[in-house]
Amino acid sequence: MIFSPYSSPFGLSLSKPFRDITPFDKLRANGVGLLLIVVQSAVCAVHAADTGYPVRPVRIIVPQSPGGTTDFTARLIGPKLGERFGQTVVIDNRPGAGSMLGIDLVAKSVADGYTLLVVASSLSIMPSMYKKLPFDAVKDLTPITTLAVYPNLVVVHPSVPANSIKELIAYAKAKPGALNFASGGAGTGTQLTAELFKSMAGIDMVHVPYKGGGPAITALLGGQVQVYFAAIPSTLPFIKGGRLRALAVTSAKRSSAVPEVPSMAEAGVAGYDELTWNGLLAPARLPAALLKKIYGDAEAVLKTPFVRDKFATEGAEPGSMASEAFGKLIQSEIVKWAKLTREVGIKPE
Repeated sequence: MIFSPYSSPFGLSLSKPFRDITPFDKLRANGVGLLLIVVQSAVCAVHAADTGYPVRPVRIIVPQSPGGTTDFTARLIGPKLGERFGQTVVIDNRPGAGSMLGIDLVAKSVADGYTLLVVASSLSIMPSMYKKLPFDAVKDLTPITTLAVYPNLVVVHPSVPANSIKELIAYAKAKPGALNFASGGAGTGTQLTAELFKSMAGIDMVHVPYKGGGPAITALLGGQVQVYFAAIPSTLPFIKGGRLRALAVTSAKRSSAVPEVPSMAEAGVAGYDELTWNGLLAPARLPAALLKKIYGDAEAVLKTPFVRDKFATEGAEPGSMASEAFGKLIQSEIVKWAKLTREVGIKPE
């Protein structure tokens, strides 16, 4: 094919004055540009898989502010993963819009292994809480592995006349709506684990959302709310100091961090088993070679005594669920939380 000096190989005539170029011409040109970007991204990803990945620093996005279990997990795993990689791993906190900003950043990044995501299980709650997300939690991300699994603690203010889950349920049934429970925000795991408890126990408590776990605990300590399904590390000092009372852990078995606190099943709510996970993900279409490499290194890190001991002090256990199983977990939880939100009448924003 021979091209004139007034034509482009993409079919957009350059002989037309700019003012005469039609919207259709522009659309064709933009389409070609988009195609080139996609091809370039794919070439970069394949190149990364073939050149001894990684050859430069790797960035892990944490879609939350510093502090909290997700940030702790990323900062524990990141440097150890860097040792395996032979490269620096940078933790990049990108909070905002209920974690959506950071997750969307990763979802729209090139799948070359240099931008990863450490996220909490609230990822599987988001599709039920928002009418429109800027990303698809299943299609736009590649699950690599679970990193940690955390049970929560059911804690109450000392003013609540309950020393066990059975007594809490009895009190709530005797005084429907008298108890307020805190969460770290509407649609977070701290709300929905409590909503599930309400549903299974057949009780009524009033939800009071806060902007994060810190403000929720402050409100609980001040008696503005009476119940909170909280992360173990954030409440343990106050439990030991007598300022809060722990009634149960939300897992099916007891936690090594608080072995004296019964599981929810032991406490009287059979079948209740809710854990918060932190997982490692990448943009969609991560090449298989990179997925295998990153998963293998992450699994090795999770098996080290140092990491296991650090997690134990936080009441957590290492994950290491393989990619396919992790993906199925996310999908099953999306279905589970969608069903619960419909049942309790939570409407997406």
